[in-house]
Amino acid sequence: MPMTLLEASKRNAADVKRAGVIEMFAMTAQLLNVIPFEDIQGGSLTYNLEGQMPGVSFRGYNEAYTESTGIINPETERLYIAGGDLDVDKALIKTRGYAIRSTEETAKVKALAMHISDRLINGDTQANPREFDGLKVRITGSQLFVAAGGSTDGALSLEVLDAAIDLVDNPTALVMSKALRRKLTKAARGNVGGDISYATDNWGRQVSSYNDLPIVIVDYNELGQRVIDWNEVGPSGGAATNQSIYIVSLGTNRVIGLQNGTIEVSDLGELQAAPVYRTRVEWLVGLAVMHGRAAARIWGIQNADITA
Repeated sequence: MPMTLLEASKRNAADVKRAGVIEMFAMTAQLLNVIPFEDIQGGSLTYNLEGQMPGVSFRGYNEAYTESTGIINPETERLYIAGGDLDVDKALIKTRGYAIRSTEETAKVKALAMHISDRLINGDTQANPREFDGLKVRITGSQLFVAAGGSTDGALSLEVLDAAIDLVDNPTALVMSKALRRKLTKAARGNVGGDISYATDNWGRQVSSYNDLPIVIVDYNELGQRVIDWNEVGPSGGAATNQSIYIVSLGTNRVIGLQNGTIEVSDLGELQAAPVYRTRVEWLVGLAVMHGRAAARIWGIQNADITA
């Protein structure tokens, strides 16, 4: 059964270091805090993606039903290796104390969490075959909406947002940038539409909701670049000045992360080749969208006030 990283950290409470690392992942990136991860055996997961429901009908007495079956599309998702090595010079430990090693390890773990959060949105195996596909390249067809309706870029329409939400089965979250959250808040304050409410997450941080649907913010990656920014080419083509909102249904048989075991942190000790202590952080991780209506994307959103 898929579980969030925070739940997983409780399962690994006996391993203090690993539990702390898992919890740090969830705390660093909001998306990693809410997406559940399923442990799988081996390096891939094969499942059936529902394409079309089987037909049903009424019948009269002594009449037969018309035979009908659904369309099930077998899918396979594989795991990818993410991580990195961190070296701390022995001289630093002598001069600044052993705590410097923990400080550097924390920074490495946070960087990996920010990188994975970025790839959950922007991952593209065509650009880099060593990473998994993120939501941006996965969402196509009827689950892809244009911000202002029609086929051209424009300000986000709340009617389009509500239509996209309606087309996701059991939506659990909106994933967006802080910039678009501000625009939603402004629209609610200005009586354009939409109800914005506030709560707190596991860490006591304020979380906004749009019409009771939590807003998950993806902010910066490990390189200091915004994960969702005004840098996308919209359906009209032209300049890369747009961005997107994602509506997701997180949970079993919907949108889940995949992993083979939790995040591993290995102390490799002092290297023979150099006077440094090495720590390795590694995670076998992937993403699966297991239902055709588990996610939607609104793209072509221009930097303009939201309309009704």
